[in-house]
Amino acid sequence: MSREQPVGGHRERLLAGAMLCLREKGYAGTTVRDLVAVSGTNMASIGYHFGGKEALLHEALADCFGQWVSRVEKALFDRDITDEGLAGALSRALSVLFEVFRESRPMLVSFIEAFPPAARSETLRAKLAATYAETRAAGVAMVRRAAAEAGVEPPFDPEVFVTVVIALQDGLILQWLIDPDNAPDAQQVIRTLSALSVALNPPPG
Repeated sequence: MSREQPVGGHRERLLAGAMLCLREKGYAGTTVRDLVAVSGTNMASIGYHFGGKEALLHEALADCFGQWVSRVEKALFDRDITDEGLAGALSRALSVLFEVFRESRPMLVSFIEAFPPAARSETLRAKLAATYAETRAAGVAMVRRAAAEAGVEPPFDPEVFVTVVIALQDGLILQWLIDPDNAPDAQQVIRTLSALSVALNPPPG
């Protein structure tokens, strides 16, 4: 891969190089030699800062998720939530989230490839679980802030809501990767969830 080498200390350069490798070669296709070449560091730096190649790649994936969450948060709070209410704001946030994933196919492939090694390694499994925990905490904070700005109480447990959204997101990722032509788009998902909510909670009478 011909790229300008990242700047910063070895840790920062390795993370930046890992992000590039994940996009261009995937999790399974990235070697230690690739990481060293693109970051301008050395093999010992990978072990010193991260403990190994897989841990470095998991850390880079966690950073990528953090960037996606930040993008959703910016889109959610860039406008006055009182104009659309909590339901409208959350629908818009879900739409942005799903569009972010649709735009990020190479990283989604790497994300899926990261699961088998994590399933066989307690260390990697803990790192992946920590990424989920951070994503969940950020989502809960966004829901609570949106509800506060809308001047209402969330009509559900924010943590359960975010956990369900993450589960939905992971399932959609698999569909988008395997059969993108038949996977639902963001608006279809949101309309279906809205219809399901009405069906499960019919108005009195």
